[in-house]
Order: sequence, then structure tokens, then C-alpha cells
Amino acid sequence: MAKKKSSLPYATFLKKYPVLSLIGNTPLVEIDLFKSLAPALKVFLKCEWMNPGGSLKDRPVREMLLAALHEKKLKKGKTILDSSSGNAGIAYAMIGAALGFPVEIVIPGNASSERFKRLAAHGAIVTKTDPMLGYDEALRTAHRLYEADPQKYYMPDQYRNPHNWQAHYHFTAGEILKQTKGKVSHFVCGVGTGGSITGIGRRLKKFNKKIQVVRVVPERFPGIEGLKPLGEPEDIVPEIFDPTVVDREISVSIEEAADYCQRLAHRGIFAGQSTGAYLKAVEVLAKQKTKGVVVTLGCDTGERYFSTRLWDV
Repeated sequence: MAKKKSSLPYATFLKKYPVLSLIGNTPLVEIDLFKSLAPALKVFLKCEWMNPGGSLKDRPVREMLLAALHEKKLKKGKTILDSSSGNAGIAYAMIGAALGFPVEIVIPGNASSERFKRLAAHGAIVTKTDPMLGYDEALRTAHRLYEADPQKYYMPDQYRNPHNWQAHYHFTAGEILKQTKGKVSHFVCGVGTGGSITGIGRRLKKFNKKIQVVRVVPERFPGIEGLKPLGEPEDIVPEIFDPTVVDREISVSIEEAADYCQRLAHRGIFAGQSTGAYLKAVEVLAKQKTKGVVVTLGCDTGERYFSTRLWDV
């Protein structure tokens, strides 16, 4: 575990549920894709697919569920309920199984088949929503299920839960500062729930207010899995997202994200769509002859996308 601690009694929890100690402390690897564009720019990828659930989402889900246990909000007889585009759902299913709680996930019907199979493997109940109504429909459906039977469910609500961003503040950002020896100058990230960009952004700026936080904005349709475009009146803006940490925004298309997934794969790194989107944003910085140390996230494994068009070549 990172030296910077949250308020939770981690030693007690990890002794009781040792599988949870596998989450975090992921490696940081240098990416050499941009040296010809910006020789003075170093680019590092935080390998979050190496978490046991295969994604970055293991971190906030662990924090939210352990906090709920500690605060006695998650009790015997409750079912863990939340909405997800896929990765958080897998984290809930995996960690819920480790803790001994049933899990129910509401997820858009166009999520990859790999996600549905992993959810089923951990015994999660899945409710699918109409993909044409967008991810926000999954969120609305989860709230409707909870409101219909609040005694049955414990709903962490990752969009509102402060333990989401705090997991990244206490751990992910602390690891980044340690691994870069505090030399990080730019952090590139998108908004799903807003937890990672908020938590990491706040911690990095507390360390050095000159660190630039770059938000990656996906195209609205067909979109990039796990990322919210925001900007329209009907969009649900995550309550935990702190836009004041963002210094600039860079828009990325799904084709550009896929291109960088392929480039990474040809370098031996197999990651998903959001990671490709982040690296396209890094390319924009490199073309502007940016100097310094850029850190971005390898959010999930590329193996989660075999049934999509991402790897059609």
C-alpha cells in the first residue's frame, strides 16, 4: 500500500480480505511514441490494467465498499447495486464476491461481451439498458431500482461518492509522485465518474500548483467507452467531478483512440479505448513542443475489447 493513507483501517481489512491487497501499486512505464515530435518530453503510462479486476476502477470501488463496511452502511443481507459502463461493474462483482455480498449491476446493452462474461463469472446479476439512450440511462435505471427497494440495496453511487476521488487522491496520485520523483509536469485524463481526474488532479496541484491537468473530451457519438463528453444540457455531470482542476481540454475521436491502441499493441502494450484516447491527447501536446514529464493512465486491458471493432485490422 502507498504510505499516504486514507481514513480507513486498511491493515484490518487487508488481513481479513487479503485479495484486496493486490489492488494498486501499479508500475509506471515510459512510452517512446513521441520522441521525434518532442525530444524534451517524457511520457509515462500508469499500468492500471494490472489490477486484479483488469482496470483502474478496482481502486475507487475498493475504497467505496470498505468505507461502507467501516461506516456500517453495507451490512449482511444487502445487495450492492450501481450502474457502470463495464469496468466498475467488474470491480464491484469481484470485490463484492471477496467480501461475501451479492452484486447487481446496471449496464448499457452494448457493453462488450467480455464484460458480461466477467460479471457472470463473479456471480453478479446484470440489468441491461437501451444503448441508444446512452450511459446516463443506466444511471437513471440504477436509481429507480434503489428507490423501489432501498431496504434490499446498498448503492455506493460512484458518481456522487467522495470515496471515489479520495482513492485516487490518497493512492494513485501518491504513487505517481513517488514514481516520477515529483517531476510530473502534465497529467492527461478523461471524465467517466470524474473520480480519477479530480482525485489525482487535486493531489498533484497540492504538491505543485504548476502541474497542468489536461482533460480528454470524447466525441459524442459513437463515443469512447468509459468517457463522458459532457457539455449538453441533458448530460448528467458527476457530482464528484471538480472542473477547477482542469487547465485545458483536448477532443479525441474514436478512430484516433483506436489508432493509438494499435500503436501501443505494436509496442507490446495491450490497452483499451480510453488509453488510446489519452495518448492521442499526448500527441497534441507533443506537436506543440511541450517540455516536461507527462503521466497518463492505462485504464484497462485490451482483452476487454475483442468482441468490439477495436482490434479489427
